[in-house]
Amino acid sequence: MSPEIDPMTIVREKLDQAVEVLKEKDLDLWITFARETSQVKDPCIDLIVGSDVTWQSAFLVSRTGERIAIVGRFDAENVEDIGGYTTVIGYDQSIRKPLLEQVARLNPRHIGLNFSDSDPSADGLTHGMFRIMANILGSTEYATRLVSAEHVVGALRGRKTLAEVGYIRAAIGASEGILREVEALVRPGMMEEEIAQFVHRTVEERGLGLSWEADLCPLVVAGPDGPFGHRMPGEFKTHLGALLQLDFGVKREGFVADLQRTMYFCRPGEKKPPAKVQKAWRAARAAIEAGRAALKPGARGWEVDAAARKTLVEAGYQEYMHAFGHHIGRTAHDGATVLGPKWERYGESVEGVIETGNVFAIELGVQVPGYGYLGCEEDVLVTPNGAEYISEVQEEIWLIPSDRADETK
Repeated sequence: MSPEIDPMTIVREKLDQAVEVLKEKDLDLWITFARETSQVKDPCIDLIVGSDVTWQSAFLVSRTGERIAIVGRFDAENVEDIGGYTTVIGYDQSIRKPLLEQVARLNPRHIGLNFSDSDPSADGLTHGMFRIMANILGSTEYATRLVSAEHVVGALRGRKTLAEVGYIRAAIGASEGILREVEALVRPGMMEEEIAQFVHRTVEERGLGLSWEADLCPLVVAGPDGPFGHRMPGEFKTHLGALLQLDFGVKREGFVADLQRTMYFCRPGEKKPPAKVQKAWRAARAAIEAGRAALKPGARGWEVDAAARKTLVEAGYQEYMHAFGHHIGRTAHDGATVLGPKWERYGESVEGVIETGNVFAIELGVQVPGYGYLGCEEDVLVTPNGAEYISEVQEEIWLIPSDRADETK
C-alpha cells in the first residue's frame, strides 16, 4: 500500500478500532487526559489525535461508539477537522464542568486511564494530570471507578491497520536502501563515527528522520574491539578479517523501521568469512527462524523468546542478554507485548498474547572472538498463519572485498 495517505485517515481508523477494542475488553469508557503535548506527550495522542494540544484536554472514547473531545477553544477547530470525533466541545476557563457532564451522561462502570507498570506506551498520564483528574472526579462516584487502560492501549497500538503497515513497509524500504549504500561505501580503516556521519547526512538529504535518538542511530560495532551495546559510534576502526555490524532504521511519515546488518571485510584471497564466523552466523539465523516459527497469534511473548533462546544455546552459544523482539510502528518500541524472557525488568509485558496485525522487530546476535559481533534483526508482520518477513532478509553476511581500499588510506 502506498504510504501517501492522509495521516488523519489513520487517526479515524484507530478511533473506530478503539471502540471495538473497548467492547472486546469490556471497558465502558477510555479517557486520554493531556496538556501542552509539545512538551510532554502521551503516546496515545499520536494514535487518536495526531496533532498537539495546549490546554487541558480530554479525549473520551465510549464503547457505545461515541468519541468526545473536550479541548481548549483554540484547539477545537483542529480536532473537528480530524472528522473522527462525534462531539467536540471547546471551553475557556475550566475543563471541569464539561468533563463531569459527559462522564455523568455516559455513566461508565469503569473508566480507563493511561497508566501502566509494564507498558511505557500506555503510561502517558503524568502524575500531575492524574491529580487533576482525581480532583475533578473526587466528589463523585466515578473517582472509585478508575482503572488502567493498558490492555486497550496495547491492543490498539499493536494491531496495525493496513495503512499503518504500508507506512512501516515504506520506512523499511528506505532504511534498506541506506544500509546498502553503507555496504558500498565502507572500506578498511574507517572509524565507526565516520560511518554514522555518512548515515546522518544521507538521512537528512532525503528528508527522513531516525528511528531513535541520533547519537545512537545507527549503532555501529567495528571489529573485535568495538563493544556491542547502546553506545555512541566511536573511533574503533574497520579492518580486514573483521566484522562490522549496524543497527539502524529511519522514520518516514511518522513510522519507523529497525534493522541490523552484518558485514565481513575479506582478507586478500578470501571469498567467504572464516569457518568460525560462518558457524556463528548459521546459528544466529537458525535461532531467528525458530523464534519466527513460534511467533503466531495466541502465543505469549516469553514463549517466542524461549524458542529462539533455546535454539541458540543448544548450538553452543551464550544467550543474548535482551529480549528477542519488540513491536515497531510509530516508535522503535511500539507496543505492550515484549518477546522476552521472564526477567523482572520486563514485568508483565512478556505475558502479552501475540495478535494478527502485530509488527515486530526480531533480533539476536553472537560475539565471535577475534572477529567482532554479528547481529541479525528483521521486521515481521504477524498474519493468521504466522509471522512473515516485511524486510528483505539478510540470508548471508555481506562481504566487503579486500581490494576496495588500503587500510592506510
